[in-house]
Amino acid sequence: MARQEINRSGEMEVFVSVVERGGFSAAATARRMTPSAVSKLVARLEARLGIRLVNRSTRRLQLTPEGCAFYERSIAILADIAEAERQASSGEEAAGRIRINTSGSFGNHVLAPLVPAFMTLHPAMTLDIAHTDRVVDLMEERADVAIRAGPLKSSSLIARKLGATRKLIVASPDYLGRHGEPRSVADLRRHCRIGFSYARAIEVWPMRESGETVTIPIPSGIQVADGEAMRHLALSGAGLARLAAFTVRADIEAGRLVPVLEEANPGDIEEFYALYIGQGGPLPARVRALLDFLAAHVRL
Repeated sequence: MARQEINRSGEMEVFVSVVERGGFSAAATARRMTPSAVSKLVARLEARLGIRLVNRSTRRLQLTPEGCAFYERSIAILADIAEAERQASSGEEAAGRIRINTSGSFGNHVLAPLVPAFMTLHPAMTLDIAHTDRVVDLMEERADVAIRAGPLKSSSLIARKLGATRKLIVASPDYLGRHGEPRSVADLRRHCRIGFSYARAIEVWPMRESGETVTIPIPSGIQVADGEAMRHLALSGAGLARLAAFTVRADIEAGRLVPVLEEANPGDIEEFYALYIGQGGPLPARVRALLDFLAAHVRL
């Protein structure tokens, strides 16, 4: 008897639909199949792989760890297939899913306002945006692009500069009303200075005093893992924060935060880069479209 041909990409498409639609019935409707056909297909897939992909003991669909891994790989494989087909036909249309990993501050204050314009230009694209200030492994996180301050030291990554921003020390009017505004660099030592707790965080504030750059250590009283948390603490009156100008620009304009000791600001800047994995070949159209858009529209 001839061996039955296995449509692996078709199986993956149905399985991805089950996960993204949240169940067999919804996936069946989307794929124009019956729920029993979808259920049997997933069962055959599990039998062929020798693993359980989905737990069926609860009303809500629940992936096993193996199911999560298979789902992630299926998305990547289906995207590669779609990209190959587009390049073989018209090729250069930017379409498909792109995963972006960036800090909460950049994501909220710079990237989010640009998303509507990007999606208008590229309606066939879908964006998956994750916020974290920690250093990530693009392969492990399955991210296409990471946006970070400063290029990461990795030979496997290519960095494209998006711009640079000043750093400002800010505080809320409430905090300054209770504790007084620092009038000199030495005054900073008696104030609560909020610091970062993540790896690669700078543990001092550079300041300019008598024509020289001096450093003020950041005590361990309050530490946070991301810039947005620091911004909110400053807004709540918890202490002084040193943040990228774009993070607090709207708060300063609205009077929610006040720049402190600008005359002692050393003028150091923080450069932002879009980082992606370079493998020597041409970039997928979806990644190239995002990088070109960010380079043209990001204003820090």
